[in-house]
Amino acid sequence: MNDILSYEGYGLVFEDSFDGPALDRSRWNVELHEPGWVNEEWQEYVDSEENIFLRDGRLLIRPVKTVHKDGKISYTSGRITTQNRHDFTYGLFEARLKVPKGKGFLPAFWLMTTDEDKYGQWPVCGEIDMMEIKGDQTGTNHGTLHYGLPHEQNQGTVTLLQGDFSEEFHNFALVWEPEVIRWYVDGRLFHEAVQWPSAPFHHDMYLILNLAVGGSWVGYPDETTDFADAAFEVKYVRVYQKKS
Repeated sequence: MNDILSYEGYGLVFEDSFDGPALDRSRWNVELHEPGWVNEEWQEYVDSEENIFLRDGRLLIRPVKTVHKDGKISYTSGRITTQNRHDFTYGLFEARLKVPKGKGFLPAFWLMTTDEDKYGQWPVCGEIDMMEIKGDQTGTNHGTLHYGLPHEQNQGTVTLLQGDFSEEFHNFALVWEPEVIRWYVDGRLFHEAVQWPSAPFHHDMYLILNLAVGGSWVGYPDETTDFADAAFEVKYVRVYQKKS
């Protein structure tokens, strides 16, 4: 078992350091989805500079809460993907991230099957979550495989001994090989999977960065949730693949 992340034998094949004036649309799609599209989430995913923008060499995905004149409340957020622009089978995936603190926030860095029509709709096609951190438990990261019908999962967690994922940037990485998948935080292994019955994980997948507001797993915002300065911040995303 490789307890320390190693780049030996890998070469860089994709990188975004978010140092331009705006999101690079040759690398990323901005997805649009209605509230409740999945997991009973409250946010609408929109293409807006209020929700998705670059600043000081970082990508920021912001959740926005709007109180309307009739008293109703709505939420918007951002979700970007590399689907059909940059798809990958196997590799070393890495991002340097800082997450928002607040009940009901769920930022994520993950991989999804590019062609669900070919490999089966979720969860049959498989999903690899590299980083999911609940906004009211920002010291703990979840790394998860989703697969199978009925739905199964293989999940590992890591909790920081010092610090908080919402207070400073940390490195999240995944090594995906044909027979093993490993999860790392700050270069140290915290979970490994070697079996995933009935799920392929041998086909193209694409990157996703998103920030959900509420949902059946994370719970929902309450009066303590502060939207004013909340943001999911990304310094870079990198993908490496074996040179051979």
